[in-house]
Amino acid sequence: MAGQDLLHTQPRPMHWLATATAISAVVAAASLLQPPDAKATTSPAAAAAGQHAAAAPDPDKVTFPVDCGPNRLDVVKKAPGDLDGDGTTETVAVVRCHSGTGTPPSGVYVLAQPSDAEAAPRIVATLLAPARQRSVQTLTIKDGAISAALLGYSTLDVPRCCPDVHKGVKWQWKGGKFVQSELPAAMGTRGV
Repeated sequence: MAGQDLLHTQPRPMHWLATATAISAVVAAASLLQPPDAKATTSPAAAAAGQHAAAAPDPDKVTFPVDCGPNRLDVVKKAPGDLDGDGTTETVAVVRCHSGTGTPPSGVYVLAQPSDAEAAPRIVATLLAPARQRSVQTLTIKDGAISAALLGYSTLDVPRCCPDVHKGVKWQWKGGKFVQSELPAAMGTRGV
């Protein structure tokens, strides 16, 4: 190739060090220069109340009403969102007993943070109890609605490894409680 033997066409470690230093200087300068009207924002409800947005409740700080015997309880999915339109963030947690095989049933719980930020989050609703023998395949929150794809078994003869019932459900806050409805089959299979 023409020009291959020229010194400036063969990068050396010093070339890369100089390039990295120059890029770092540009990034640092850009972080110092901000428009005069730039500010951090909070949610509209929190801003109206003069409060800072609170973090979503942490499911790892909750004692769930699930008996796993000698096995540990796993939080397998979690999704934050304002589910009741009050401007605070709730967390939907999917939990189940740890198992190396099979598909253990899931519990789906809504968590809220008490006004005392030091207090542990509390369960404010049980959307799906493990006793219903369903597993959660996917979970999403969109526009305050919780959608999930549930797996289950049609009979006791179906092996516990291989659920044969697939159902999409949605829970939405209406009239002071969570109301469950079914989703079309294709809608219940996407999400976390």
